[in-house]
Amino acid sequence: MPSSLFSFLRMVPIFSLLVLSHMICSSSAQGPPSPGYYPSSKVSPVSFDQGFRNLWGPQHQRIDQGSLTIWLDSSSGSGFKSLHSYRSGYFGAAIKLQPGYTAGVITSLYLSNNQDHPGNHDEIDIEFLGTTPDKPYVLQTNVYIRGSGDGNIIGREMKFHLWFDPTQDFHNYGILWKPSEIIFFVDDVPIRRYPRKSDATYPSRPMYVYGSIWDASSWATEDGKYKANYKYQPFVGRYRNFKLQGCTTESSASCQPPSASPSGFGSLSPQQFRAMQWVQNNYMVYNYCHDPRRDHTLIPEC
Repeated sequence: MPSSLFSFLRMVPIFSLLVLSHMICSSSAQGPPSPGYYPSSKVSPVSFDQGFRNLWGPQHQRIDQGSLTIWLDSSSGSGFKSLHSYRSGYFGAAIKLQPGYTAGVITSLYLSNNQDHPGNHDEIDIEFLGTTPDKPYVLQTNVYIRGSGDGNIIGREMKFHLWFDPTQDFHNYGILWKPSEIIFFVDDVPIRRYPRKSDATYPSRPMYVYGSIWDASSWATEDGKYKANYKYQPFVGRYRNFKLQGCTTESSASCQPPSASPSGFGSLSPQQFRAMQWVQNNYMVYNYCHDPRRDHTLIPEC
């Protein structure tokens, strides 16, 4: 066999690996596969005043042309709350985060009944954990049930990096809360599904929708390693395209929340499951169910 041909044949497996590696990297860089269904498009947007009110830090909140800006400085952060309490529904907003040094700062969109049930509340969270300039934001999803977020905290955290830079533009983040499951969405791609496996591990009491920006230096960034540094203040969160559609406490018993998927599927469609699996395979950085430090008798749904 001529030496040139032998050299070529030896190179084929290496070349194949390079092509495969390039395909994988390209696939990852292009973002997730299409979920094929876009729940947020089925929900009409509401203005801030139609759906919400300021809860705290009114001097750190501004509404301009339908966009809400809230900010944190050394004197205060800010938060807002929905006008109605909900038993289920789709809740979302387009959010743009601040670039640069944001360690210790949390920008959030979440459901809670902590004002109705102090010390024994339920909560469903989307929280952006601030970061240092050399590292990406972490999107933390969490669920608390009947006081598991009070006192001896039992979190159910799943954390993700994102396949885009959330400081460059607005992206849509949503929570679909149904009697049977909770689904977290990023640009209509499902990133996490939390099914109802028992009444004890599922939030079922009515909740309001909240958003806020605040200093969580004690834990937010690498377990508190990096703190909020107010020489970089103000820390700003921008929200628009609010979505609120669901069953309020005043709705009839026959009220149904929006669907997560095309008709014919009780939960996510196979195409949506594939998109979610892609995100979890490529961008999930923490899953409480896989943490050996956790007491798994306290999280039986795992």
